[in-house]
Amino acid sequence: MSADDRGRDSGALRWSIYLLFFLFGGVTSLNDVLVPKLKGLFHLNFFQANLVQFAFFGAYLLISLPAAALVKRIGFLRSASVGLLVMTAGCLLFAPASAAATFWMFLAALFVLAAGVTVVQVVTNPLISMLGPQDSAPSRLTFAQAFNALGTTIFPFVGAQLILGSLQKVDVSSLTGAALTAFRTHETQVVVSAYFGLALTLAAIAGFVWLGRNSFKEDAPPEQGLLSGFGLLKQPRFAFGAACIFLYVGAEVAIGSNLTNYLMQASTLGLAAVAAGKLTAFYWGGAMVGRFIGSAAMQRFAPNRVLIGVALGAASLLLVSGLSQGVVSGYAIIAIGLCNSIMFPTIFSLASAGLGPRAADGSGIICVAIVGGAIIPPLTGQVADMGGLRLALIVPALCYLVIAAFGRFCGQRSAV
Repeated sequence: MSADDRGRDSGALRWSIYLLFFLFGGVTSLNDVLVPKLKGLFHLNFFQANLVQFAFFGAYLLISLPAAALVKRIGFLRSASVGLLVMTAGCLLFAPASAAATFWMFLAALFVLAAGVTVVQVVTNPLISMLGPQDSAPSRLTFAQAFNALGTTIFPFVGAQLILGSLQKVDVSSLTGAALTAFRTHETQVVVSAYFGLALTLAAIAGFVWLGRNSFKEDAPPEQGLLSGFGLLKQPRFAFGAACIFLYVGAEVAIGSNLTNYLMQASTLGLAAVAAGKLTAFYWGGAMVGRFIGSAAMQRFAPNRVLIGVALGAASLLLVSGLSQGVVSGYAIIAIGLCNSIMFPTIFSLASAGLGPRAADGSGIICVAIVGGAIIPPLTGQVADMGGLRLALIVPALCYLVIAAFGRFCGQRSAV
């Protein structure tokens, strides 16, 4: 194979991976629309509503290491096809959940969907890092994450119109018994329709990825057990980075999950559910714009310095939002999306530098850390139930401060 042919193959593979980033980002962000939808339909408090994220991100805790083992056994692209098919099955499970009109069945469907997302994410993060020089991996992964953010921008905007529309027309609290069950079944049919369309798309892409399964030549991984990746936690930089992935994902998801309800508050913007849900797209849109900018910026500035700046920026915006009201409060919290932009890919790249043939193990452990999205949002919801959503902003703010400390730690390590 000529160098030109390899370049074309590598380019085609990169764009296939960008598509996967787009898909799992969009699917994940739809949870931000489901939270207010299910909260209204099932009379949930903030803690209970954030169990949507617990069910989804809890899959990362249980599936990431088996996913890494799968990658080492059958390869990156074959594993991606498996993950897409599991995502398809999760989408289809929304149909029986709607028929039963039971909150816990929706959580089960979300867990299966997230299991597939976990496999795909274990594949894509190290794979995009390996398709080029190591020193440009943070910039390359940030660019790939921009497509993830494109999905998180588009999906909530469309989902808000499809899924949230009728909540403002019916007072759910006035319904009881059979009438309430019938209304829940009817209302969740729009959820089923949205996820059924996703299922068809995911199944088609799984077939496309399977056809290209031999397009990437992989080195044979070392023969190690399922839990071997935990040995990487003996490396301080990797362990600190994994902890920051936990905190970052938890903070980002906690803000996104409660953003619609936050913007609906009279002291913020006082919006109806659909309008507030649409504005959530700008939170994720900021991450998309920031990732394209960040990809270029990190070719000129040290990634750890950029990470420090955006982490402190996010914490500052949370402070401004919590202490102000009206337009300033609302748009300050939306602007955090711009700060979130480069955090995941930069933390991932800084933590994973130099792992070589243990890239799958490292990705598996870091994806386990994504379980922060299952822990931090319910914790934030618990604080909100006790003292309101404004007080609850202190939880993600503390997460961002620790991430800034990681950026400083990496700078010190590179200087010695």
